[in-house]
Amino acid sequence: MKKMLFLIGLLTTLTVSAQEYKVVTIIESIVPMGAGRSRIIETQGSPDVNALTTTREGNKSKQDLIEREDLKEVGENMKETKLLNFYSLVGINFGNIASNDAIIAAKINDVVKEGWSVAFITSGVESDSGKDDGKGIFITRIFFVKK
Repeated sequence: MKKMLFLIGLLTTLTVSAQEYKVVTIIESIVPMGAGRSRIIETQGSPDVNALTTTREGNKSKQDLIEREDLKEVGENMKETKLLNFYSLVGINFGNIASNDAIIAAKINDVVKEGWSVAFITSGVESDSGKDDGKGIFITRIFFVKK
């Protein structure tokens, strides 16, 4: 009996389960006057990464053999959720930020209900650099994992 339990325990520990990952990207505009676009982007495609990968030999690259259309094709099949911009006509709009928080939380809850777990989150910003810039985004990527 002990040997049987040991064997079952050993097989359970040795079982390797494949993991699958999903990335959801959040772009929030920090363009003054509310002129930017903010979205949650979730791809629906699954690219053949090997078809997009080449091996470099010395300083010779074969990346020019891969057409941009091959990469863009995957991005055309996506879910897009509209968000509000950080800025309105008079400046930062805290109501818009609160609305975005609620929408983002709802999106995360929907993905979690599909069996995904949040693995990690990363974010960055390209901010308005002054009077003549007028551009900026805040980007967040949520990485989900499913076993």
